[in-house]
Amino acid sequence: MPALDRYRDALAAVAIRTGAPLSSLVVSFGILHEITAIVPLVGLFYASRALGVGERVVTSLPTEQDNWVAQKWTTWVDDGKQWAARVGRRYGVFGFEKGGADGQLPVLPDHIAGDVANAVVAYAATKALLPVRVGAAMFLSPAFSRAVIDPARRGFGRILRKDP
Repeated sequence: MPALDRYRDALAAVAIRTGAPLSSLVVSFGILHEITAIVPLVGLFYASRALGVGERVVTSLPTEQDNWVAQKWTTWVDDGKQWAARVGRRYGVFGFEKGGADGQLPVLPDHIAGDVANAVVAYAATKALLPVRVGAAMFLSPAFSRAVIDPARRGFGRILRKDP
């Protein structure tokens, strides 16, 4: 188990260097990772909607899958269509009826319509930002842990330890 000891030592060094317990760093990273997914998703959706670029972006996708970028973007757009349909039916947004049947996406002849296209663009762009999001979450985790997670953990600890 010497390899495990090296990892344990490295993680302990990270906790000491950042001034936050490792468990708090992990929780901080998880929360920040989710925040860095939701905020761009919502912001990019409304920006795409305000600028009216959703349909133009989706229809301008390359049809030839000759490089990795085109393949990856097409995959994200296809995933975005499924996500938009799932969320649209669940919450009654993007032109779907709430709790509606698993039907087709609202489409115009030959392309995705309106808010579905904006949602697809926002989803794909958020996926493309994954390396930036992970880096931001890692960078901000120690400060978030010290400012939010540790005080909350200590507060809950005091509440639970009080004698009646």
